Amino acid sequence: MRRQQDLNRYADIVAFDGSGQLVLIVEVKCKFGTSDEWAKRMRRNLYAHGLLPSVPFFLLALPDRFYLWKNAGSEAEALEPTMEIDPAAFLGPYYDRAGVAPDELTGKTFELIVAGWLNAVIRADSLADLEGDNLEWLATSGLLDSLSGGRLELEAAA
Repeated sequence: MRRQQDLNRYADIVAFDGSGQLVLIVEVKCKFGTSDEWAKRMRRNLYAHGLLPSVPFFLLALPDRFYLWKNAGSEAEALEPTMEIDPAAFLGPYYDRAGVAPDELTGKTFELIVAGWLNAVIRADSLADLEGDNLEWLATSGLLDSLSGGRLELEAAA
């Protein structure tokens, strides 16, 4: 398996389950108005370089849309996302605490907001422990259970 320091150079955020297994790779982009076709191409391009391993979950996080793939492997194919989610209802409290509106975000600020939200997901015992609405997808996808008791690592500085 790819060495951890190498993975952190190519993925914005990686998450591990409670036993230390890599379960989620997150690519964070501060881009608005994308489509599922754009998301499919973005995922395909990331995997085409062979830099990212196969993981149970891959999340493309954008301020106005989350695209989630479950068990999609590491093949460089333009695969449909398993789920498309509007993150406004659950990222809203994080924007408020940061004192920033979604349309004022910088890339690094958005990455930190997503990481803060994912940290809360990791610590949550159930959806009731999380702020915001529109969170059912975490349970139905299996991501909530997979992240439970785990940890995050953010992209290493070059």
